Amino acid sequence: MLTQIKGLHHVTSIASDAVRNNAFFTDALGLRRVKKTVNFDSPDVYHLYYGDEQGTPGTVMTHFPFARAARGRPGTGEVGETVFAVPQGSLDFWADRLADRAEDLARVDHFGESRLSFRSDDGEAFALSESADDNRDPWTGNGVGADHAIRGFRGATMRLADTGAMAELLTFMGYQKSDTRDGVTRYVIEGGNPADTIDLAQASGVREAQQGAGSVHHIAFAVEDRAAQLAVRRALTDTGHAVTPVIDRDYFWAIYFRTPGGVLFEIATNEPGFDRDEDTAHLGEALKLPSQHEHLRSALEGHLQPLG
Repeated sequence: MLTQIKGLHHVTSIASDAVRNNAFFTDALGLRRVKKTVNFDSPDVYHLYYGDEQGTPGTVMTHFPFARAARGRPGTGEVGETVFAVPQGSLDFWADRLADRAEDLARVDHFGESRLSFRSDDGEAFALSESADDNRDPWTGNGVGADHAIRGFRGATMRLADTGAMAELLTFMGYQKSDTRDGVTRYVIEGGNPADTIDLAQASGVREAQQGAGSVHHIAFAVEDRAAQLAVRRALTDTGHAVTPVIDRDYFWAIYFRTPGGVLFEIATNEPGFDRDEDTAHLGEALKLPSQHEHLRSALEGHLQPLG
């Protein structure tokens, strides 16, 4: 069993419009944009990162806003819901705040947690989960006070045709089964960051998901540094997983592999962080380009939608 994984690092999804995406996460959800860069493989598309003040691993939601991307089709083999932690007693505030900014709002009880589920304008599924003991310092610079502000991720739910292989993989990664209710099994990892929960939802007979706007592209798990990442990579390859070489993503080092259930996993380092090329006070303000795309700056600044 692996001991290096410390919970979630980030979740990356697809959007259909950069301006609307930026407004939803900063204005509606009150998160900080901590990086404005581009997709390494498609530099004419933004890669936008939102999180707490520093972009702490376990708080960062990221998006590739492909202009006019068709909406994805929900189904099996995907992350079906991304869950943020909020303070106890704050859901009334969020229900009011999101009433005209999100879709399909609903109050639910999930493993004894009070939640507000909702969808973005792209149809992406989220939930806010009340937590009485999440002591992370929130970002409050976008008009949401500390008594209500998002702390970071609580976890995520994966919707699978068969949860067996994924359960084995999570157990190998250091997660422990904690409970099963209504066809959903919860796995929790100890000793890491507060984004420590993965729920597996059995959805037999449901068609496979088709990725598009509103779909999670991949989910990333955190390790402290490159040494821990290499140890994880060796262990995964030794057990038969086809893992990519280590890739420099400027703000973390990454490896990827496709899981048996179809979900794309990433293992990302906590180092070097989002302040490697911007002062913390100005994170997310300037367009930052990977070195291999710096020669395209003039063209990209003319092409990409202004975000402010």
